[in-house]
Amino acid sequence: MSTDPTSPAGRISASKNIRFYLTAAQPCPYLDGRRERKVFAALDGHDAIELNDSLTHAGFRRSQNIAYRPACDMCAACVSVRVPAAQFVFSKRWRRVLARNQDVVSKLVPAHATYEQYALLQSYLKDRHFGAGMSDMSVFDYSAMVEETSVRTHIIEYRADHEEGRLIGCALVDALADGLSMVYAFFDPKEPVRSLGSFMILDHLRQAQAVNYPYVYLGYWVRGSRKMAYKTNFRPIEALGSSGWTDLSPLLDNT
Repeated sequence: MSTDPTSPAGRISASKNIRFYLTAAQPCPYLDGRRERKVFAALDGHDAIELNDSLTHAGFRRSQNIAYRPACDMCAACVSVRVPAAQFVFSKRWRRVLARNQDVVSKLVPAHATYEQYALLQSYLKDRHFGAGMSDMSVFDYSAMVEETSVRTHIIEYRADHEEGRLIGCALVDALADGLSMVYAFFDPKEPVRSLGSFMILDHLRQAQAVNYPYVYLGYWVRGSRKMAYKTNFRPIEALGSSGWTDLSPLLDNT
C-alpha cells in the first residue's frame, strides 16, 4: 500500500520503512449507513515499543500485535483524543464519582487473561454492546486480545470492598513514553450508580498525575456517535488533526 509522505503514517513509514495495509470496506459499527476501512501495520520486532509510541502519537490504536487507524472514504468522523493529565481538574462532578467508588480497590496485574475477567467482559458486552462485533468473543479471543502484545501492557483490576473482593472493572492499558493508552475497558453493568466507566478514566488520570505522565489516550471520539460521546466529558481534551494535537474543547463548546 502506498502512503502520503505528508500524513502521519507516511512520515513514520519514511523513517522506519513500515509496511501499511488497507482493509476491505465493511459496515461502520458507530454510524449507521457508513462503511469503514482501516489502515494497519504490524507491531513486531525489537522496536515494537518505540513503534507503538510513534503510531499512537500519529492517531493509531493497538489491537494485539497490530496498530490501526480509520481510513474511510469520504468520512473523517473518528478523531484520536487524549487528555492532558496535568491540566485536568477534578470538578465537583468528578469528585462525586470518586466518592461513590471510594470502596473500590485497584490493582495492577500482568496482561494475563483470567476466566473471572472473561465472565465480566461477557456480562458487559451483553448489556452494552449486544450484537456488536465483540459480542461473540470466545475465551480464546479474549486471551489473544490481552496476551498477544509486544509492548508494555498491563491490566488494572477494580474490586469492590477489598483486594480479594468481587471484580467489577478491568482496564487493558499500554504504558507509553508520554502517558497511558487505555486500550479497552469494561465493567459490571449492574453497578450503574458507580459510573464505573468514568471512574476508570478518572483513576488513570490520577495515575498519570502521580507519575507526571503528560497524557491519557482515550482512543477515538466519533462525531455523531452516542457511544463515544462520553469521552468529551473529560476536558481539556486534545484531538489529532492535520496540524497536530490541538485543544478540542472550543469546538465542542460551539456545537
